[in-house]
Formats: sequence, structure tokens, C-alpha cells
Amino acid sequence: MKAQALRESSTDTDQAAQPISAARPRILVVDDERSMREMLQIVLRRDGYEVVVADNGRDAVARLNGEAFDLLLSDIRMPDLTGVEVLRAAKEINQELVAFMMTAFASTDTAVEAMRLGAVDYFVKPFSMDELRLKVRQHLEARRLKQENLLLKRALNSRYEFSNILGRSDAMQHVFATIEQVAATNSTVLIGGESGTGKELVARAIHFNSLRRDHPFVAVNCGAVPETLLESELFGHVRGAFTGAHANKKGLVEAAEGGTIFLDEIAEMAPSMQVKLLRVLQDRRFRRLGGTEEVQADVRVIAATHQDLPKMVAEGKFREDLFYRLNVLAIKLPPLRERQEDIPLLAEQFLQQFSSQMGKRVRTISADALALLQQYPWRGNVRELQNAIERAVALEQTEAVLPASLPEEVRLGRGAGDGPKDGILPDLGEGFDLEARGEEFYRHYIALALERTGGVQVKAAELLGMSFRSFRYYVKKYNLKSDSNGQ
Repeated sequence: MKAQALRESSTDTDQAAQPISAARPRILVVDDERSMREMLQIVLRRDGYEVVVADNGRDAVARLNGEAFDLLLSDIRMPDLTGVEVLRAAKEINQELVAFMMTAFASTDTAVEAMRLGAVDYFVKPFSMDELRLKVRQHLEARRLKQENLLLKRALNSRYEFSNILGRSDAMQHVFATIEQVAATNSTVLIGGESGTGKELVARAIHFNSLRRDHPFVAVNCGAVPETLLESELFGHVRGAFTGAHANKKGLVEAAEGGTIFLDEIAEMAPSMQVKLLRVLQDRRFRRLGGTEEVQADVRVIAATHQDLPKMVAEGKFREDLFYRLNVLAIKLPPLRERQEDIPLLAEQFLQQFSSQMGKRVRTISADALALLQQYPWRGNVRELQNAIERAVALEQTEAVLPASLPEEVRLGRGAGDGPKDGILPDLGEGFDLEARGEEFYRHYIALALERTGGVQVKAAELLGMSFRSFRYYVKKYNLKSDSNGQ
């Protein structure tokens, strides 16, 4: 019998393969020889698969039409339909089906036809059962990973749909309409707005709704990378370009090939780097640090800043030609205080997000707490609101966020950067040290921002509307503790 010719080297002491996922992969075995079907069924079930058998081609096609399978393992020579005909029907039903062919009569023409129709492998009997088990597992694992990647990509695209940038205000509706128009183009975009308004989220929405969505999105904070390293980070370097450059390295512009590079805090870019970026925008070419070869740059550039670039151009602090290259399509994000009607919507979204993440039963925001949220100026914009709701959910012991769980500044109605309320300003009297008072003010709010952001300097600087370099200077000056990486 055919099964007796199998060289099965597996023993009971072998570790059987474990199921690939919680949902057991389904395999259809087709062979007109009973002993072969039973042998394959026993071995594959032992490896954790769900195995269905068919003793002829017509029965196999009927099962393929009525049931879902992950893998087909079919003999070629059968009395009614051949295995190649079964394979052809299977691929018409499900192109993603993994298919293996078996035969005791090797034929080059048959093998070529089977592979042309989509079979991944071809076993000539007698074959090693261990080899078959290994290849079945490898191909099913590859199929699972491919499906997971597709699901992740769909989830990622869904995450950055326009509908996930929340806002019902007229100002945000205008922003949504602009994003939709901009996404359909390949032009450079400049996003303006205060820190915390969601500039990177808008950049991602543009990318994931554009024709470049299947290519990389690479984000760079120009203020967070030291000036001496930014050129290497963006454009890469060649071996020997500087001490420690032991090998060629691709930069982030090359990493974004075919996709989008997002240059956040573009105003922090040094003049020397502005010249190099200008060339990328004009000629779509660049050179790696220390190199002479020109590299093509098929990337879309989206830049963002919280600073007033036209004013910086007028003051000679930013290149005029680069500004006009960046400002092809402009999007201005409104601060949260100018769209207060969006605060309840955003707060509710963050409440659901953090309640789920923390496994807490905080279901709503009390009327008093919501009133405080709407009265607060939100100098840190949406990011500050998100942090406030995260804190409130973490501290709240009831099913509703109460005022006591909100940050003190929200309860007092004073934001970072607000001056003291009437009655708190000191009387001049005989005079006092204004510089010392200013130092105390800076130290207090920089320390508060570091505490709020867990010591991450970049986020703390954004929260206070400061440049990263200025913020880093004051952290060092006041000897404040922070994330050593500044990220």
C-alpha cells in the first residue's frame, strides 16, 4: 500500500508542533487511497490541525465550495478529477489557500502546471513525513503572518481616518475639509498651531489617506536631535564620515522612500540644514554625510511648527526660500480654547480610552468637573486635556470623574503661563528682587511640566510652548531631574 512506502522518521518522543493560533488551521486532505488519507489525518491532527478528508476530486471541490480551509494537500492522480483540476477550482474559490500536491508518478509537466496554478510545493511519494510536517507548518505560519499584517495595516489606516480626529466645531470641520483635499495631492504641507493641538496626528491622517499609505511614515522632531547629529539622522552617512562612523548608514529620508517624512518643529532646524532640506524639496536629491554620490529622494515632506515662521523669515531666522517651498499647502490648527464646544467630545473619548486601559469602571464626567474643564484655558491644548483626563481616571474611585480628581490648576482655573490672580501679586512696598521672582516662576513651571510628562523634555517643552533648546538650557540651569535622553 502507498502509506507503507512513507519514510516516517517521527517517533512518539518527537515534540509535536503546536497549533499556530487559537483558531486551529483547517486542512483538506484529498487522496483516493484510504491508507494514505488516514495516515496524513493522524499525523496532521497530532500537530494540532483540524483535518478533513476527501476520497475523490469531486467530493473535495464540493467541500471547498461549502467550507473554509487554510491548506489543501491533494494527490494528483485520481479516477474522477485530477489533483490539478482540484487545485484550479480551489484557487478560484480562495486565492490565499496554501496548496501542496502529492504523486507517486513524477511528471515535469504536471509539476510545472501545479506550480503555475499556485501550489507551493510538490511531494513525490515516498516522501519524508517530517519534511511534509515542517513545510506545512512553515507555510501556514507565513499565511498567518500575512493575514495579521493586513489586519494591522487596516487597523492603522482606520486609526488615522479623518473621523478619529475629533471635533464638531466649525474650526475643526474646516480643518477636516482641508486635510481631505490635501491628502489627495503629493504636495508639501506646512502645519501650524500651538503645541499640543495634534499636528503629528494630522500629518499621519494625511499620509494614511494618501496614495503613499502603503509606504513608510517617518517622524522626526528637529528640535530633539542635536544640530551636529541631525544631518546624519536625516541623510545618513558613509563610512569614515566622522569618528565612530564604521559603516555606511541610511538616513531617515531614505527610510521614508516612497512614503512621507514628517519634520516636526521645523523652525528649530539650523540654517546649514535648511539649505540641505531646500535641495531635497527642489531637486529631490541629497548626499549622505561624507559622501559624493547623489541619492534620489521620492518622499513627501510634511513640516510642522508652533512658531510664527513668517515673523522668523522677516527677522532673518529662517530661510525665505525654504519657507515658500514648505508653505505650498498650509493647515492651521486652532487652539483648544477657541473650540470649547469640542472639549466634552474629546474628554469623553479620553475617558473611554483610559478607563479601558486601566481596567476601571469610570463611565462619565460629572457636571461640575465638565464645567471646570470647559472654563480652563488649556495652554497645552489637546495634549494637556488628555493628560488631565488620564490623571483623573487613575485617581477616581467612583464611576464619575469628580472635581477632586482633576489637576489643581484645572480646579483653580489657571493654566501654565497664566499670571497670578488679583491679590496674589506682591506689593512693591520697599521693592523686591524681580529677577529672583522670575527665576522662581520659571523653575516652578518647568518642574511642573517635567512632572506632568514623566520627565520627557521634548513633551514638557511643547507643553510650555518653548523651544527644546531653551527648555534644555533651563533644566540644566536649575539642575532639574528629567529623562536623560530628552525623548
